[in-house]
Amino acid sequence: MREITMPISDETIRSLNVGEPVLLTGVMVTGRDAAHKWLEETFIKKTRAPQGDDEKIYEELKKLLNGAVIYHCGPVVAKGENGEYKFLAAGPTTSIREEPYQADVMKHFNVKGVIGKGGMGAKTLTGCQEGPFVYFHAIGGAASYLAQTVTRVQGVFKMEFGVPEAMWVIEVRKFPVVVTMDSHGDSQHAVIDGQSKKVLDELLAKP
Repeated sequence: MREITMPISDETIRSLNVGEPVLLTGVMVTGRDAAHKWLEETFIKKTRAPQGDDEKIYEELKKLLNGAVIYHCGPVVAKGENGEYKFLAAGPTTSIREEPYQADVMKHFNVKGVIGKGGMGAKTLTGCQEGPFVYFHAIGGAASYLAQTVTRVQGVFKMEFGVPEAMWVIEVRKFPVVVTMDSHGDSQHAVIDGQSKKVLDELLAKP
């Protein structure tokens, strides 16, 4: 299985193809609905004025996300007596909820990959080609196992969103994923949808 260290180059992204298993090592940032909406409205479309330390966080994120990966994840996190955070569960969140924002966020911050489950839509697939970036599918139902690949929690942004929606900066080692949307316009999710529809149509057509 191929191991890739983050940050990831455009050349590496273009070398990845649908169906390829990958182990990711390095720093990634978690982000779900609240984080993507905040990034889009505050810094990309600018329909909302920055508040508090938003601009300081933005500058930090520009550095962290450049060539990095966003993980659609609402983790279960514990805080030890030493004040350090530890991930107890780190399963993927259904990604389609981020479809309105994902391509814009990836392009703006030069993010090279997004991890989640269930795949994404046409806007994100087009963004994968233009970026380039890829969509990685993580293992659903393996939250405790995936948490074991998190070697350190570097920090957290926007804790006011709540623990699951905050943006956690984590170091991972050999985080297992599969490429299911690549930078060449291929989507395993679209293929499966098409096959499923064909089977459904055949079933409905039977007397």
